[in-house]
Amino acid sequence: MKKNIVSLVLAIALTLALAACGGGDSKTIKVGATPAPHAEILEVVEDILAQDGYTLEIVEYDDYVTPNTSLEDGSLDANYFQHITYMNEFNAEHGTHLVSAAGIHYEPFGLYAGQTASLAELADGAQIAVPNDGTNEARALLLLEQEGLIKLKEGVGLSATASDIAENPHNYKIVELEARLLPTTLQDVDVAVINGNYAIDAGLKVSDAIAVEAAGGAAAEAYVNVLAVKEGKEDSAGIQALVKALQSEEVRSFIADTYDGAVVALF
Repeated sequence: MKKNIVSLVLAIALTLALAACGGGDSKTIKVGATPAPHAEILEVVEDILAQDGYTLEIVEYDDYVTPNTSLEDGSLDANYFQHITYMNEFNAEHGTHLVSAAGIHYEPFGLYAGQTASLAELADGAQIAVPNDGTNEARALLLLEQEGLIKLKEGVGLSATASDIAENPHNYKIVELEARLLPTTLQDVDVAVINGNYAIDAGLKVSDAIAVEAAGGAAAEAYVNVLAVKEGKEDSAGIQALVKALQSEEVRSFIADTYDGAVVALF
């Protein structure tokens, strides 16, 4: 009996020792993302992270709020779906404490044809759909101004809303919709400005857009898509391993080969 007890104790001790030395090294990083392109890009880094002993768990969302509130309450270790300007506005409005661990890519906004095939064919009173969330609506309105369809009040910039339209000579109707609904309602409006990730997910190509946001330095800086974490977590080993994987040559090549200009690597 005594020999059996000793053997059992030794077996338990050996199991614990093995776990300490290697069996417990596999760590999970839980990241929230919208399906395209973010979750697709994250899938590329799974094997890279595995080489460093990390398991990547991707949680997909179809909205822009839940992945941030889940990051704030600790349900996620990071999220990858939003640009830096949206994240900063979200913090200001919701009292969250999210920061960028790294900038990864930029998605040019596109204006897509619905019932009307071109800008030249837009009739007076045509319906133009735009995303209804803060910074993305401003970005859409700036694209409409870029194309000469409207003129905004001087200096409104990234805070612009439909009420800041100073000139609308053709009385276009600005239809404000939740960003994720824009692709599915495209056939019901004349044209729509659609966020890059939702356009990709719906099979729309930026090369087919009737107008595209100018990819100047200011736009890329303001709308860089970031790996977001809760403040204080950006230097943790797991997050730094994820940053390194996302900024790898494998990811750069995947973006270039997959998205036909709809996604542009910024590293």
